[in-house]
Amino acid sequence: MLAYVLRRLWQMVPTLFGVMLLVFILFNVVGGDPSYILAGKGLSDELLASIRSQLGLDKSLLEQFWLFVKQVLTLDFGHSWTTQMPINEVLANRIGPSVMLSGSMLVLDTLISIALAALTAYWRGGLTDRLVTIICTSAMSISVLVYIIVGQYWLGYKFHWFPIQGWGNGWWENMLVYIPLPMLLGLMVSLAPNVRFYRSGFLEEMGQDYVRTARAKGLSERVVVMKHVMRNALIPIVTSIMMSLPYLIIGALLLETFFSIPGMGREVVVAVDKSDFPMIKAVTIYVAIATMVFNLLADIVYKWIDPRVELR
Repeated sequence: MLAYVLRRLWQMVPTLFGVMLLVFILFNVVGGDPSYILAGKGLSDELLASIRSQLGLDKSLLEQFWLFVKQVLTLDFGHSWTTQMPINEVLANRIGPSVMLSGSMLVLDTLISIALAALTAYWRGGLTDRLVTIICTSAMSISVLVYIIVGQYWLGYKFHWFPIQGWGNGWWENMLVYIPLPMLLGLMVSLAPNVRFYRSGFLEEMGQDYVRTARAKGLSERVVVMKHVMRNALIPIVTSIMMSLPYLIIGALLLETFFSIPGMGREVVVAVDKSDFPMIKAVTIYVAIATMVFNLLADIVYKWIDPRVELR
């Protein structure tokens, strides 16, 4: 196990280098000269030269790439072009609201999806299965924007059950007042595809020979499903969850924007709108690192769930 972890960590080095090279080419070569955007209407040769000097754009591409590599190695991406604040300070202030919203949504989504998927797979072809299938198919056919707009209008504006948007100062205030409506709408969007995906995993496992053998031994149906089927069906579920975790950094872009939640998603939208290249590059690198780390954790969890899995 230790040798596998060390080998995977070593493999992350060229992967991260490839990500850095791709990001640098996209922003510094293909993306054009951001000095013209920052100069605005007061464009002059002196101002352009000053901005290019401050951003290091007057250096050669090789020197610019080396500066970017040093930023990644030290995790110091400088200052935001929009707010003039240190990027790490901005991200540290924004990660909390995103984790509160996306993290709580992910936990509830996982628990409810697994329960519904197990039930519908167990009663395959029954009324419960058909009803859940119809609801999921209908839910997946509706755009997320419709959920947000209709939810804000009816649940927030008409019925006054929730605030339409906003963010408080305390953890409990946000969890009890401002998080419920965006979390509810987010769950309505994410539950349907996850239930369908997890259900297919349960159905595949229920058709395996070891399940028939367990039933032939006289084990109760509860033991067969909860002990044998659930354990093997968890592997694709773990894959799905681990793939979702890195995106907690970005947060729920649309939800945070529509509900004025000061999280990472809203910060990314503002950065893209203002062409804040350092902020976008920093978020991209952090997401890439998180993806590699959670992929490694997923492999370790596979081994923990099923000792027959060989890590090579």
